[in-house]
Amino acid sequence: MAFFDIFRKKQQETPVSEEQARQQQQELDSGLEKTKTGLFSKLARAVAGRSTVDADVLDDLEEVLITSDVGVETTVKIIRRIEERVARDKYMNTSELQSILREEIAQLLEQAHGSEEHFGLDAREGEPYVVMVVGVNGAGKTTTIGKLAAQLVKAGRKVWIGAADTFRAAAIDQLQVWADRAGATMIRQQMGSDPASVAFDTLTSAKANGADVVLIDTAGRLHNKINLMNELTKIRNVMGKVIPGAPHEVMLVLDGSTGQNAFEQAKQFTQATQVTSLTITKLDGTAKGGVVIGISDQFHIPVRYIGIGEGIDQLRIFDRREFVNALFGTQN
Repeated sequence: MAFFDIFRKKQQETPVSEEQARQQQQELDSGLEKTKTGLFSKLARAVAGRSTVDADVLDDLEEVLITSDVGVETTVKIIRRIEERVARDKYMNTSELQSILREEIAQLLEQAHGSEEHFGLDAREGEPYVVMVVGVNGAGKTTTIGKLAAQLVKAGRKVWIGAADTFRAAAIDQLQVWADRAGATMIRQQMGSDPASVAFDTLTSAKANGADVVLIDTAGRLHNKINLMNELTKIRNVMGKVIPGAPHEVMLVLDGSTGQNAFEQAKQFTQATQVTSLTITKLDGTAKGGVVIGISDQFHIPVRYIGIGEGIDQLRIFDRREFVNALFGTQN
């Protein structure tokens, strides 16, 4: 079992009081409130004055899902499944539509996360687990690395951070602030240095000092996909020479507030490198949380974390059941 699988499992199994569990659910509910409100206000309008689920209701439901940023392909899949249920049951009341939609979304997330028990490759005993973090500038890469480092250090892990986004001095300085705050060790070079060189130095230092986890930041320029692909490939190859099998995980950070643009980013980066997990940020400030459903379904890459606020603890492990409960309410 890979390091992050174990860490994630321990986080989920850490005993919490009923009050803590209630507070965590409330934070998630609050973080997804705009998405929930947007979805259900549209859904209410779609079924207003109608008693049965017919072709017109399904057409309106299709529009509701697409405008909630679930994505066209995933929306079509959901509508097709509901159509099959309507045909099978012959008569379906519109009051049942919410619970049916809940079931279908839960099932899609279940299928998309079927491989979540193993996100990445195993690191060899005694060597650090290496995560290469990718994503466009502004998606929340640096903040995600900082929050994740803080959680890992708090759990007693030795964390090294590599500032391999060497094209923006501000990115290096911001990462240093996060590393200092988290209590992690950061390896940096001057602005404009070779990113692969930074990755090499970081892994060499981490290996020599018995680090548990290495988080490597990368540049997020998408204007030239060929250059991006070549750069990420070079970084991967250099890391693999220091620690065989590294990186053990490639985490793509996406800004959930960008809606459909997040789909395009996911497409570009999955073509540029082998992405093994997703973190979707900034869900608290947007009604576009439907992207979690669509991206999970279309790319079949497990979502590991979601960002629902500015606090360190608000980078939350993604739990598909909690997510569905936050959107539709807890089932009794």
